[in-house]
Parts: sequence; structure tokens; C-alpha cells
Amino acid sequence: MSGVVIEEIKLNVSDGSSMSAFVARPRGTEKHPGIFVFQEAFGVNAYIRNIAERFAKEDYVAIAPELFHRTSTHFEGDYNDFEGTRNHIQALTNEGLVADIKAVDNWIRSEARILIDEVVSIGFCMGGRVSFLANQTVKLKAAISFYGGGIPTIINQVPQMQAPQLMFWGGLDKHIGDDQVTTVTNALKKNNKKYVSVTFSDADHGFFCDVRQSYNSVAAKQAWSLLNEFLNSYVKKK
Repeated sequence: MSGVVIEEIKLNVSDGSSMSAFVARPRGTEKHPGIFVFQEAFGVNAYIRNIAERFAKEDYVAIAPELFHRTSTHFEGDYNDFEGTRNHIQALTNEGLVADIKAVDNWIRSEARILIDEVVSIGFCMGGRVSFLANQTVKLKAAISFYGGGIPTIINQVPQMQAPQLMFWGGLDKHIGDDQVTTVTNALKKNNKKYVSVTFSDADHGFFCDVRQSYNSVAAKQAWSLLNEFLNSYVKKK
């Protein structure tokens, strides 16, 4: 029987906190690759859940952890009210995020229906930085970051990265300047890391999200095609 099964799970984090996560998986008992899906600043909302379900339809077991679990439960922000997310963002620390990443990784590697050597990550906006951090923290086959702001703050850990990294940027993005993109790509190049960096010249921050005013359908369609080709180069699904 085809289709996608969804569920909410609870994960214990090493700092004693409890983290909810949304899981979408292909129906059936076969094993599939796993994928971390890291949220924007607006939480594990309908958009992020939809992304997880899209990957489940591509034969991945997708898990989207609630990174704001220390300050809220099931937080879903308003795209027109960024200020409403600020307190949650400011409460995040690298140490806490690393603990969250490891908690998700532990769950993935304990799941009988996941190919534990075929695990990847993807993240959007704030989550783009977290996906980059995950590539420095746990064993992945590939990692993807969409317009990940603040990546230069963790650039000193680039030598620890093992997996190829794909990055998408918006050429009209006023939140992430060319200097940040250059800093990131230079660090990856200097450390001989495999990476692909793609800038859509006519796209803005958040261009992949179809419920944001900045949505760019052409760039989003092209990015989806590119990221699947990228993943298919490194991930074995059987």
C-alpha cells in the first residue's frame, strides 16, 4: 500500500529537556534513508511538515525536530511577525543545538526502518545554519542549507565536516550579503570540502517557501530539482 504515515514523537535530549518532532515516513516496512528537516524561525509549522511529507514521498524517513522546545511547545509563528520569534531565537545556543542534533541522530540510528548509513539533512533560514552545524556534528551522507544566515559564526568548525554540502542563496536577500556567502565558500574551499553553492539572482530570502511573500516559484522548482539530483548522487535508497 502506497502513501505516507505521519506521527509526533518525543525525544529526550542530553541536557534533560524533552523535544517533540514531526515524523513522516513511507508506508510499509521497508528500510529507507533518513533526513533531518530543520525549521525556519517560524517553527515546525504546516510548511515544514509539508516539506517532511514531500521527502517521505521521495522514499525518505523525515524528522523535523522542534528546536524551540526549551522556550515553547508546538510553536508556530506568523510570517508577518518576525518579532514574535525573536525571544525563541535568542534563547538558542550552539551547545543546545548540538544536543538536539545528537538526540535526533540517536533516534534515527535506533529506527529499524532507516538505512543508518544513508542519512542527510536539510534546513531553511535559521535551519539552514543548523543543517550546516549538523554536518559538523554527526555522520551524514550529504547536507543542504537554504539561505542559512549566521553560518560564518560556526565557520571555524568546517574542518570537522565530512559530507558534501549544498547551499542555496537568494541574490536579492538583504539578510545575507555577498560577504557572508564568500566567507562560507572560501572556508569550504580552503579546507578541501565538497560543496555546491547556488545563487538565484532574482530570488529573495525565503524564496522556497510557498506561503511567504518572497516565494519564487521558478527558483523553488529549480532548487527542488537540483537538491534531489544532489542527494541522488550520494544516497542509496535500497
